[in-house]
Amino acid sequence: MRQEQAPQGNRASTVLGRRLGGELLKLRLAAGLTQTQAAKALTASTAKVAKMESGWVPMRDPDIRALCELYGITDAKVGEHLLALAAADRDRRKARGWWNQYPELRSLVEYVALEDVATSVRTWQLAFVPGLFQTPDYARALAVGSASWEDPDEIERFVEAKVARQARLKGESPLRIWAVVAEGALRQLVGGREVMRAQLDHLVRTARLPNVKLQVMPALAGAHPGMTSSFNLVSFAESGAMDVVYMDTSSSTLWLESEKDAAHHGNLFDRIARLSLAQHDSRALIESIRKEM
Repeated sequence: MRQEQAPQGNRASTVLGRRLGGELLKLRLAAGLTQTQAAKALTASTAKVAKMESGWVPMRDPDIRALCELYGITDAKVGEHLLALAAADRDRRKARGWWNQYPELRSLVEYVALEDVATSVRTWQLAFVPGLFQTPDYARALAVGSASWEDPDEIERFVEAKVARQARLKGESPLRIWAVVAEGALRQLVGGREVMRAQLDHLVRTARLPNVKLQVMPALAGAHPGMTSSFNLVSFAESGAMDVVYMDTSSSTLWLESEKDAAHHGNLFDRIARLSLAQHDSRALIESIRKEM
């Protein structure tokens, strides 16, 4: 389990940097090469390669291209993805990503930066509708209900940022998202009946997007393996890339970045999904709950 390191100017271990470094490390090991050999190809020190693979320094595009050539990477998509990660990490460090315009995102800023370059997300939510599916009124009601905001203007900026995230669901390369939501979250009257009716209508419409898979864990399922916590699994394009697990608690933001943690939560998500309703039945239940309101 990792928490964010304290910034040290441009030299800080970021989630994006660790993700990029971890993937380069896997490629190097798969090629059977040492850090010394990688350093020689870059005309750099072994210490620099170690820092790159740990996510402590921003990476230059020429270095990534040189390493891909050294490691025998012939799939152009792999190289493009690594370059995109590096660019996003540099923007994050220099506060250029659109998400950095919103300090109101607080602990979410690292997650949004990672989501921006991800290809897919699996999310299990116990208490509320996933952020990518929230209407502005629902997001606003959640923010007000959290009682952690003193300035109404900050709430509006927070809602604006959450809506901006939803652009990832559309476009040329939309984010693929598989969401499983507990039935109780859909019955919780966040913002009142009118807000919830609109939210459930929006949820059904969003679930019809080709890149969205939505299931509901029914209350009748009884005890199940997802009762302890919600989590997101963020995934990337190339085969063999390690997933990142994100968990947001009331007191801290947690990133689980080991292969063991990713595999555990991947298996956990699969078990939760198997116990949930099929997509068609999930939409039917959402519509039924909406009519009750």
